Amino acid sequence: MKIRSTTILSVRHNGQVALGGDGQVSLGQTVVKHNAVKVRALRGGKVLCGFAGGAADALALIERFEAKLEAASSRLKRAAVELAKDWRTDRALRRLEALITVADAETSLLIGGNGDVIEPSDGVVGIGSGGAFAASAARALLRHAPQLSAVEIVRSSLEIAAETCVYTNANLQILELGSAS
Repeated sequence: MKIRSTTILSVRHNGQVALGGDGQVSLGQTVVKHNAVKVRALRGGKVLCGFAGGAADALALIERFEAKLEAASSRLKRAAVELAKDWRTDRALRRLEALITVADAETSLLIGGNGDVIEPSDGVVGIGSGGAFAASAARALLRHAPQLSAVEIVRSSLEIAAETCVYTNANLQILELGSAS
């Protein structure tokens, strides 16, 4: 059975950055966990990270990303490129099935196993089963409710994704840049 789960959304809006995820993990057609934590604050809350895919794979990648971030003196883009290069060229890493999204005060990135390091032009990144639903909702809110904060947009968008995607629930964890709450 294929394990499916996760909706992760990162939004950059009005100088704020928020990243959130749902808590559902599914095995086939069965929900096996409701409160998984798929978002992390790194570097004392200066970098936010979320993952989709196999948890063990994603956690291994986050650990490697943290090491790259340390080696790159906290330069997010440099650390992301170095991780993507390793991920693509290392035989063991190539088998990892996950995506991660990271954000700091300046940049939001999607990092994938094919060597992808993508910076969205609009500051919105959605990954996982419900990622496209959440990202679409966030873009609509950014256009039509610009008075909302980044955290409010992430929360509302993830709630909309939970109403649409069967692999997403409304047990949300949302982090804001600079805080680990």
